[in-house]
Amino acid sequence: MDQHIELTEIYDPSTGEGKFSNPEFTLEGESRAHVDPVDLETLWINTGSLCNLSCENCYIESTPTNDRLAFISEGEVRTLLDEISSEGFPTTEIAFTGGEPFLNEELVPILRACLQQGFTVLVLTNAMKTMMKHSEELLELSQNYSDSLKIRVSLDHYTEELHAKERGDRSWKPAMKGLSWLSENELSFSVAGRTYWGESEEDMRSGYKALFKAESINLDAANLTELILFPEMDMSLDVPEITTSCWGILNKRPEDLMCSNSRMVVKRKEDAKVSVMACTLLPYDQRFNLGKTLKKSWKTVSLNHPHCAKFCVLGGGSCTA
Repeated sequence: MDQHIELTEIYDPSTGEGKFSNPEFTLEGESRAHVDPVDLETLWINTGSLCNLSCENCYIESTPTNDRLAFISEGEVRTLLDEISSEGFPTTEIAFTGGEPFLNEELVPILRACLQQGFTVLVLTNAMKTMMKHSEELLELSQNYSDSLKIRVSLDHYTEELHAKERGDRSWKPAMKGLSWLSENELSFSVAGRTYWGESEEDMRSGYKALFKAESINLDAANLTELILFPEMDMSLDVPEITTSCWGILNKRPEDLMCSNSRMVVKRKEDAKVSVMACTLLPYDQRFNLGKTLKKSWKTVSLNHPHCAKFCVLGGGSCTA
């Protein structure tokens, strides 16, 4: 796995050329690694690509104007839940990402439908005013489904300066207000940070620990499920392609990757029906569009994207805690 390859050989999504372009073989002609489906444990649903922020390094390019992914409806989600039941998928968790999920006006009815059917529900949010507008409804859901509703808040760094560098000057105080509200009302929540800053994990967790203590936020920064630190995804950086021999070299198993146990549903604005993508990290790349139903999507996934290498295999990342 030679990492000393010229930058011009990195996969170019606009041309489909370079590294990661062939689903069967690497640029060097080696057999590309792939992942076979095992169990659909988590179904991710993208609620829409619109967001109240324009973050500097948003992998999905969400902004207040990016509507490439339309708002998904309660009816479409109920159809997916029906398919999980009819096909006998052993799914236990329905997770929601965006964009900012709380911009979708049907989100709360969608969450209620999932909770009523016995699923654990995870919502990824920036915890700002868009979430707080639904505070009373969230309290009601939490009271009725306290063990099943989980909120994950994006807080890119434990300092206002670096968090605001990514999310904007007016992003810190509303996020802290939302976190404090979640803590004070004893909702089940966690924080997601990023390892973008060149700090060790130990230093990152120490920084968050100090922040949580200062703000009386009831989270344990040493707990890997209460503070999740994600590896960075940067398409400008060169990463090695993952071959079949890498599993043994890296002591990794394909069944440990997200695409063995999860799928993500998106609704492109030009489409009449939803699409099922292989991964939460690849909402637009049509090479990873596996079909219109969960059943059709349950197929082998080739690891022919830089995110497969950097985030999942080498970074050990998973969107599900």
